[in-house]
Amino acid sequence: MSLIKSISGIRGTIGGKVNDNLTPLDVVKFASAFGTWLQNNKNKKDLTLVIGRDARISGQMVSSLVTATLQGLGINVIDLGLSTTPTVEIMVPELNADGGIILTASHNPKQWNALKLLNEKGEFITGENGAEVLALAENEDFNYAEVDDLGKYETRDDAFDIHIQQILDLPMVDVEAIKAKNFKVALDAVNSTGGIAIPMLLDKLGCETIKLYCEPTGHFPHNPEPLKEHLGDICELMKKENADVGVVVDPDVDRLALIDEKGEMFGEEYTLVAVADYLLKHKKGAAISNLSSSRALRDVARSHDSEYFASAVGEVNVVTLMKEKNAVIGGEGNGGIIYPDLHYGRDSLVGVALFLTHLAKENKTVSELRAGYPSYFMGKKKIELTPEIDVDAILSKMEQEYKNEDVSTVDGVKIDFENNWVHLRKSNTEPIIRIYTEAHSQEEADQLGDDIIAKIKSLI
Repeated sequence: MSLIKSISGIRGTIGGKVNDNLTPLDVVKFASAFGTWLQNNKNKKDLTLVIGRDARISGQMVSSLVTATLQGLGINVIDLGLSTTPTVEIMVPELNADGGIILTASHNPKQWNALKLLNEKGEFITGENGAEVLALAENEDFNYAEVDDLGKYETRDDAFDIHIQQILDLPMVDVEAIKAKNFKVALDAVNSTGGIAIPMLLDKLGCETIKLYCEPTGHFPHNPEPLKEHLGDICELMKKENADVGVVVDPDVDRLALIDEKGEMFGEEYTLVAVADYLLKHKKGAAISNLSSSRALRDVARSHDSEYFASAVGEVNVVTLMKEKNAVIGGEGNGGIIYPDLHYGRDSLVGVALFLTHLAKENKTVSELRAGYPSYFMGKKKIELTPEIDVDAILSKMEQEYKNEDVSTVDGVKIDFENNWVHLRKSNTEPIIRIYTEAHSQEEADQLGDDIIAKIKSLI
């Protein structure tokens, strides 16, 4: 069991001891810290926060604790109830709120929950801001409101409608083209809120939805991370139902994985690649992903005479670079689509709408679409070092060792070779170097990882 306090929020397992797990006291303490931080940084008396949660079992309990805590600080709460991460992000500016809290542990198993913190733009707070919130939580320097000044509470049940309408209104979402195709879409929503939101969107797009695990019970029927090894059921359903495309989302609906008509994975890295291909065909500009994402996005961007840039790992870093470069599209290789014409957050709903538009206009099957993209394979390894070894020194030596290659030190050390790449990142909690590789075959990617491990060992 664990409690992880980071600049992006607090995450942990339900139950157990205070400061070791995500207990009610930890929830109250952290919600108090965020509310207090907002009060310290806003020049206004009445503050309003939007909250929403995924369907996990502990969600109602955690939501009640957060709501009462914020009201106790004198902060008004607008509660969306069962929602998605992108929906909460959109509703914060929509409702002119001062921030938001998303109650979700994303792709973690059902015993986990988390508080993710948003600013007034509906975007994740910065690392600097997160550090200030953590310091307040540590000091417990809170001043709660007197009885006449308690925060107000209201609920909204129209957030999905607002989110979906904003997607349908996007010029690059061609509703009529999608409707004309009568797509048959299989959906695995891992018994969370995607089972509510995605069918609403698909209905508006004129698609037939075949639902699998769409009851928002919070009892995840398989590991909720949308990876190939967890998705055997929907791959079988695709073949059984002769569906055109399979859609898989994680519990908070910010990661999108796709499955082709044969029941084969489209490739999590290629969700962003396909959407970028469509958008950059119509508007030249920058595409952004992080340093550990596939080179395929770079290749597609260049094919449309557009630029590609890579940020440090982490959604906040991707968004920061997207704004700097005024990017057309961005995201992460885990199936996270960030489309700035809607909002600066990973959003599976807009990802579905843009992908189906692309599929309709190309007049291809999903497998034919996938076959048109460069094929890359990724490997993930790690090397565990003894505590006395200076990991930073090792990374510096690797940078020097490969100084004649294209090397980036934005986040760890990434070495771009002509036909493949390797990205070395150190763990913040253990003497470990994580090694990500990509090449034109799985064997080559794995071999590159082994070769780099051998090189690291030779430098120790």
